[in-house]
Amino acid sequence: MQGSSKKILIVDDDAAMLRLLRRLLGQDYCLAEASSGEEALEMLSSFPADLVMLDIVMPGIDGHETCRRIRSRPFGRAIQVIMVSARSSHNEQVRAYAAGADDYVAKPFDPYALCSRVRLHFRLRGALETIALTKGYGRQPAGSSEADKARAQFIAHAHDVTVAALTKVAELRDTETGEHLTRMRSYTQIIAEELSRDGPYAEQIDDQFLEDIYRASPLHDIGKVGISDAILLKPARLTPEEFETMKQHATIGANILDHVAFGAPDASFLSMAATVARFHHERFDGSGYPIGLRGTEIPLSARIVALADAYDAITSIRPYKAAQSAAIARDIVRRDSGSHFDPVIAEAFLRRIDTLASVQKPIQEPAPIMHGTGSLFSEQVDLECGSSLSL
Repeated sequence: MQGSSKKILIVDDDAAMLRLLRRLLGQDYCLAEASSGEEALEMLSSFPADLVMLDIVMPGIDGHETCRRIRSRPFGRAIQVIMVSARSSHNEQVRAYAAGADDYVAKPFDPYALCSRVRLHFRLRGALETIALTKGYGRQPAGSSEADKARAQFIAHAHDVTVAALTKVAELRDTETGEHLTRMRSYTQIIAEELSRDGPYAEQIDDQFLEDIYRASPLHDIGKVGISDAILLKPARLTPEEFETMKQHATIGANILDHVAFGAPDASFLSMAATVARFHHERFDGSGYPIGLRGTEIPLSARIVALADAYDAITSIRPYKAAQSAAIARDIVRRDSGSHFDPVIAEAFLRRIDTLASVQKPIQEPAPIMHGTGSLFSEQVDLECGSSLSL
């Protein structure tokens, strides 16, 4: 669109694809086109794109290498990169994310879905701009206690606006996410405050930690923006390959938040949010993902959010299950303490179970756990494979 401030660089050697993307995006964005990775890298010096739509198979360097070179540039981490490719296998998507891509769209794609994905990424750009304002304001010299107070209030407000913008991105992909994120913030804060009172983690949880985890926890699943609707909203059991793809949301979310945090190194909650996004599906016994960290190798913030996320999954309604009662959740957490959950955090959770239950809406018809006598929380793993909404 003539005069648009939102810039997209389309990189593809297929003339028909360039025409299609030009037609879909040209009315709303300022576009530039390149037919190779080398040309794209050269153009970025004069065309500061906010978003790059990048084909993988091209003459010269491929899309993966082009993405890596974009990321290596001083401002490359702030650019959103969407890979657009006819290669749609799980391995291809993993390679794209490993190269630094924020999103992956397989050809042929739905035109409306593609435009929606582009809009989501510009919402992320809006969050980056808010953080940039915060960073600049924070560098102003202090003049008086009133000025310091005003500055602190401005930065806190800007941080909250950033969290709201990023959270809205997640909500657009999952109709249940809004209430889930509100509850998650409360659960996480209650558990963290209990841990701060005494015990082995008390010295690690100061006021800054509590403030950071309050803002970071709603962003734990933001990586779902990079998962296709066919998987994210599937009401039936995911195939093993689909589940492997769904697990990528942890890495995708961490990459997104790393990009945002890069523009604001003083905003500690963003670094924590990236850590939480990456590691909140790790398990205390080392059986989680994406890396398989064990025990206290898992960052404390991620261990806290993992339990809060599990509690909400257990006590919330899903298309494939009824909500369980707080009493059943208590039994699950107690039984899986030391395997899924950090025992110290599980004990803090159990001490505050009544407070946590008061946050959850009353459950009218609690349903029993349906299988066996093994680890009760293993049923949640089965449910995760049966529907992505609990991930």
